[in-house]
Amino acid sequence: MIDVVPYDPNWPAAFEDERSRLSLALGPLAVRIEHHGSTAVPGLAAKPVIDIQVSVASLTPREPIVSPLVAIGYQHSIDPIEPQHEFFSRGYHQDGSRKVHVHVCEVGSTWERRHLAFRDELRRNPDTAAEYGALKRRLAANHPRDIFTYVDGKTDFIRSVEQRALADT
Repeated sequence: MIDVVPYDPNWPAAFEDERSRLSLALGPLAVRIEHHGSTAVPGLAAKPVIDIQVSVASLTPREPIVSPLVAIGYQHSIDPIEPQHEFFSRGYHQDGSRKVHVHVCEVGSTWERRHLAFRDELRRNPDTAAEYGALKRRLAANHPRDIFTYVDGKTDFIRSVEQRALADT
């Protein structure tokens, strides 16, 4: 079940806890650790999943990244559609959904810039954030068990916000 919930003021603290764990595990490999996604935008409704972006100098070799994260309880998944990042997840809510997603990407990559630009635009523009929140609630209501349709339904909106945000930088 796709559950979009009101903003939880505990999400930043949950991110900080994970950031500390990731920083200890990866050490200097982690050039930057950012809270991104909807839980990183104050006031925005979101699926209760803390999305974290870890930027590294290089994704290769994988082993120095994968091993420490697996050792602290993350599950590694390869995303064949998005080769610009490594995906990890950890923890489960009662409904079986993940609590934390970690995306590891290269510093300066398109992946890094797009995701941070989207987050920053939502933080800067409450009207855009509200529009995005309404879209997510509508998609979750219309497709409560279809995560692929839910994600696809957000894509055009996300891309347009990313393009606008990246044009402003």
